[in-house]
Amino acid sequence: MKRLILSLIGSAILFAMLTFAPPLAAQRRKGVVHPKRGAVVRRPAKHTKLVVRSGHPLRRTLPATVVVRSARKTVAIGAPLVFLPSVAWTRAAVALPSSERLTWQDTEEINRDEGWVDANFGVDASGNALFLQVDGNAEFNFAEVAFANGNVQVVDFNEQTHGNGTYKLLDFADGRHVKTVRILARSKSEDAKLTVYLSKS
Repeated sequence: MKRLILSLIGSAILFAMLTFAPPLAAQRRKGVVHPKRGAVVRRPAKHTKLVVRSGHPLRRTLPATVVVRSARKTVAIGAPLVFLPSVAWTRAAVALPSSERLTWQDTEEINRDEGWVDANFGVDASGNALFLQVDGNAEFNFAEVAFANGNVQVVDFNEQTHGNGTYKLLDFADGRHVKTVRILARSKSEDAKLTVYLSKS
């Protein structure tokens, strides 16, 4: 009799657990729900020493360390690099040329926590002007435009901060083959998006 009573009690407890307890799958789902679901987790940026080639025309103190963003497209420059005298950049908002005139474009996003970012773009296309579109706010140090003949034109932004807009980065009306573009900048807003365009006549 005693065993029968214990068996009935055990069965009743088991029945109650199965009836009223939520399914195990639901318990697991509940356990993994995070209050900040969807939040972007940023990995610490890896900083490295800023490298400038021999002959670089800027003589002021440049940032010691940067986050390097390699070009998505690797482009080799066969000719020896020769730096031309730097040109001072003049801020002038312009309209972006029509899509028929744009021969190349690429975008890089930078974050305020990264500090200075050394962004590199593999172009390898011909045109007559480069444009820079900024979404957010960013401080620019310099840009390097390397051409197929080995000449490198440095555009000096002189650490100016610029906001939303499209600007002429460099004009070469005679038409040239651009190999690479390098921009040293840091975001002054939470995030900033930099888009570089190459246009033709």
